[in-house]
Formats: sequence, structure tokens, C-alpha cells
Amino acid sequence: MTANTLTGLIPTIYKAADRVMREQIGFIGAVYVDPSAEQAAKDQNITYPIVPAMAATDIAPAAVPTEPSGITVGYGSMTISKSKKVPFVWNGEEQASLGGIYDTVKEDQFSQAFRTIVNEVESDLFLAAKRGASRAYGTAGTTPFGTVNVLTDVAEIRKILVDNGAWTGDMHMVLNSTTGAKIRGTQAELFKVNEAGSAELLRNGALGSLEGFNLHESGQIVSHTKGTGSAYVFNGSHAIGATSIVAKTGTNTVLYGDVLAFEDDTTNKYVVNTGIAAAGTLVIGGPGLRQAQTDGKTITIGNNYTGNFAFERNAIHLLTRLPKLPKEGALGEHMVVTDPFSGISFLVSIYPGYHLVIVEVSLAWGVKAVKSDAIATLLG
Repeated sequence: MTANTLTGLIPTIYKAADRVMREQIGFIGAVYVDPSAEQAAKDQNITYPIVPAMAATDIAPAAVPTEPSGITVGYGSMTISKSKKVPFVWNGEEQASLGGIYDTVKEDQFSQAFRTIVNEVESDLFLAAKRGASRAYGTAGTTPFGTVNVLTDVAEIRKILVDNGAWTGDMHMVLNSTTGAKIRGTQAELFKVNEAGSAELLRNGALGSLEGFNLHESGQIVSHTKGTGSAYVFNGSHAIGATSIVAKTGTNTVLYGDVLAFEDDTTNKYVVNTGIAAAGTLVIGGPGLRQAQTDGKTITIGNNYTGNFAFERNAIHLLTRLPKLPKEGALGEHMVVTDPFSGISFLVSIYPGYHLVIVEVSLAWGVKAVKSDAIATLLG
């Protein structure tokens, strides 16, 4: 077992004053979080209902109401796909060598453990949003909100969601840090307290809300590198609403998160949810094609981009729970500790050993974009 390196922490030459750094975690606060998936084992499917669209019929007065047609309620599924721990160890001599700052160092180790797992959860949510988006707006490689007093970017991304039928009562937009800086540095009208109604952006840098979106930032959004696919065209006719796109003649990869343009549709930019590596069927986000396509029409992959993601809260789900312990009893001591930065509760376990103690912070979780219609990508 590897010992801790304590040279830089001896009390006589160093006083613990480390403030553990934490990256922004905009997705965790913006998605639907369910911390109660207690009955599900790791990798076991958890189902949720999907009610289909329903048709209206004419009212025809009669002595009794007509019997309505039944509907088939569909379902989707997701899993608790990860169960991870961050352990650290101390022996008695190490603890003694730190004297009065041992507790401070241990607190920072807890913070770093929370940070490690929370960042992975946030990254998973980013990937789910990128994979699950319906359509995109903006110019790849150009940071949004770059023109003073012009908020077309947020207006157009809202239009995508509204046209898709997304509920507008709880909408969120998670920005990468470059876009966040552009808003703070360029959109002067948002700093005017008499117009904005708040001094939060001007004084504290808080982005607040804009055109119905609660704005957040995430430190886990990374640039998307497009697939290498080329020369793909439609194989056969495709109707409005189609999400499965059959492609032929092309080669190489079309990746999830790629943004596609179609020859007979110059208005919309479609996001790939499931890609291909050769001729076959790729999947775009719902509600699918906004314009019908015919055989042989070209499919073009857009450029690399760094995304920002707008969605209705219930479009992306995060399931969390404590890792399971044996019913017959588990070694060590266990407690639930909530990370104040993210609000996520973790299992903290303490395993006494021979002249040492092992401490472990752990969490089980799963994520999924459950409704592509209510997610859109703002390119940057």
C-alpha cells in the first residue's frame, strides 16, 4: 500500500490553507434529479411511461357518449450504470505528523473526493445532452452572443424548443465558459440594473435568467470533433417526422453529436443521436425531419463546435443512490454525507485496519436524455 507524501504539510513549515477548487456544475442543477432509485441494482433497467400523442374527434350529440379508442402507453428505460468510489488512507504516524492541521487536510480530501465524482456525473450529463439533442442553431466555431445588444441566439434556440412542443415553464440553458464570458463581456444591456431589474450580473457575475431560460455554466463541456464521414446521401424517400435516416454510398464515421444539413432543407440543423461507420441507418433527435427528403439527396456533416445546451428540466434525467451494502452486515462504518456544492448525497465509509484507516467516498448513478424534442444545441 502506498503511503501519503506529507513533506509539504509538516506543521512547522506549512499551515493548511488550501481551498479546494470546484468546477462549475450547471447540468446537475438544471436536470431532473431522482435520488430515490433504491430498488434498482447496477445495470438493471428502470422503466418510465411515454404517453403518445392523442387525436381529437368531432362531438356528435347522442344519448350516450361514444366509446373512445384506446391508446398504447409506451415506455423508455435507463439504468444505474456507474458505481464508483474515491478512497484515501491514513496511518497513525501520518496523522501525528500533521498535528493540528490533520482535520483540515482530511476535510480537503473529502472535498477532492466529492469533486472527482461530481465532475464525472456532470460530464455524463453533458454527453447525454449532446447525444440527445433535437436540432441546433448557430455557427460552429463562432461563440454565441458576440454582437452587442443582439440576443438572436437565445431567441432562436427557444424557437426550436417551442416549435417542438417543449413545456416552457422550467427551461434551462447550460453554457460553456467561453459563452458565459462573452455574455458578461459583450451584452451590456444585461448589466443595466434599471433594465435588468437586478444587480446580480453587474456586481456578482451571476447570469440569472434570460428569455425564459435559467442560465448555468459547466466546466465539463468540451469541444466536439465531427466524424470523418463523406459522400453520404439518402437511401429512398423519408417523410416529415422520420428520425431513422437510411444513408448510402458514403464512407467513414458519422458520430453522435454531429450536426447534419440536408440538401432539401436549408433551414434546419439536425443533431445525430446514433451514428454510423458505413452505409446504414443513423438516428437524429425527435421530432425528426421538418421537411421530406427524396432518394439521393446529400447529407452534409457540419464543422467542429463547442456546444451550449438548452432544455426543459424533465428532458434529461439523473438517477443517484448510495452504493448497496450487504444485508447481512458490512465491514466498517458508513454514513451519508451531502456535498454542499452539488447537493448530491454520498456514502462515506470508514474501514479500520492495522495501524491505519481507509476512508471511501462513493456514489451510484445513471443519466439519460429521455426526450430529444425538448433539447437543443447552441453551437459555438
